[in-house]
Amino acid sequence: MIEATPRIITGIFTFTGAGFGNPVVLSGLEAYKVPADRRSQLVYLRAGNSADEMVSLVLLRDGSPMRLFPLGAKSGQHVPLAVVEDLFPETTIEMRVAAPEGVSGTVVIDMGLMEI
Repeated sequence: MIEATPRIITGIFTFTGAGFGNPVVLSGLEAYKVPADRRSQLVYLRAGNSADEMVSLVLLRDGSPMRLFPLGAKSGQHVPLAVVEDLFPETTIEMRVAAPEGVSGTVVIDMGLMEI
C-alpha cells in the first residue's frame, strides 16, 4: 500500500492585472515545495474569478509556466487533474494570475495535491 498525504492550497486572493504577458503574484499565496523524500501529483483545481473580464491562473513549476487555467468573467471552473504527471522531489509550484492591465478582482483557489 502506498502512503499518501493530501495537501490543499486554498484561499481568496485579490489582484490587479499587469497584462496577460506579465502574471502577478497573488498576495498571501505561498509557493508549495514537494518534500525531498516524496513525489506529488496534482489532483484537482477549482477556481473562481470575480472580475468583469477573463483572467488566467498560471501554474509555475520551478519558475516556468506549467499549466494555464483560463477563468471566464465572473465565472469559475473545476479541472480534474488526477495522475496527469508527477512533481518530483523538491519541485516548487507557484500560482500567479494573468489579467488585462488595470483589471482588478478576486480569485478563489482550491487546489489539491497528493504527496506519495
